Amino acid sequence: MMIQNDYHIPVLRDESVEGLNINPNGIYVDATFGGGGHSRAILEQLNSEGKLIGFDQDEAALQNKIDDDRFLLIPENFRYLKRFLKFYKIESVDGVLADFGVSSHQFNTADRGFSIRFDGDLDMRMNQNQDLNAKQIINTYSEERLTQLIKQYAELRMAPKLASAIISARQQELIETTFQLNAVLEPLLPQTKSNKFLAQIYQALRIEVNQEIEALKEFLIQTKEVIKTGGRLSVISYHSLEDRLVKHFIRSGNFEDDVQKDFYGNVEKPFKKIGKLIVPSQKEIEQNKRSRSAKLRIAEKIQS
Repeated sequence: MMIQNDYHIPVLRDESVEGLNINPNGIYVDATFGGGGHSRAILEQLNSEGKLIGFDQDEAALQNKIDDDRFLLIPENFRYLKRFLKFYKIESVDGVLADFGVSSHQFNTADRGFSIRFDGDLDMRMNQNQDLNAKQIINTYSEERLTQLIKQYAELRMAPKLASAIISARQQELIETTFQLNAVLEPLLPQTKSNKFLAQIYQALRIEVNQEIEALKEFLIQTKEVIKTGGRLSVISYHSLEDRLVKHFIRSGNFEDDVQKDFYGNVEKPFKKIGKLIVPSQKEIEQNKRSRSAKLRIAEKIQS
């Protein structure tokens, strides 16, 4: 069996699990099982009556399954949270934890195509069974669509120039590998920031391939329905697009941050914020550089 620490070091493990305020005989969800680090920490606090349900669509993560009668691992995307809880006759849960980062295993496996550092197939699929991959996006999307994708998800103003370069290059030959893509883009990027900008472009492709923003929104909306009153939501995000959606959702119950009030002027929202934004300590960042952009937000369910 794959050892969890070789797969991925859990980010903000103690802080995110503490944020769940665990009831030892409660039911909890780890929506992004990965290497199982957060799940193991949750299980340590549950008694024999407690239950933990994990979700992960990546087949590689399933090798980390925990052998524990209290644990159930569902090989699906967390956007199907409510559907599978209902399938297993679970009406509500005491808390949900989610870590939206890409695992170290995914970054370090060259042929998954997640990293700018390794030459590999332009893939980037979290779910290896789906059709759309990064290679198809790079070689089939129109210039207008590529521009919009890079502008929206990489948040780069030079998106039109980058999209134009991709179109020109693919007319000569298909762009099939990460290093091919890097070679097309690097001449257009500031030399001192080329790796940073490339990482942002890879982020944009990954978000598009995996429909990450749509999945995140669907997931958060479902947490309103499955978490019981007094239960907790503990969410770790890594870039401003995700964090903004999580922050708005917790603050107002929607993604536009449009605060709704009832007839008496009382704010209508399903969650209340618990504590302040939490980021990794300097010690954690030194031990795990990938944690440096992590942001943890914790909320408690207050309305049905």
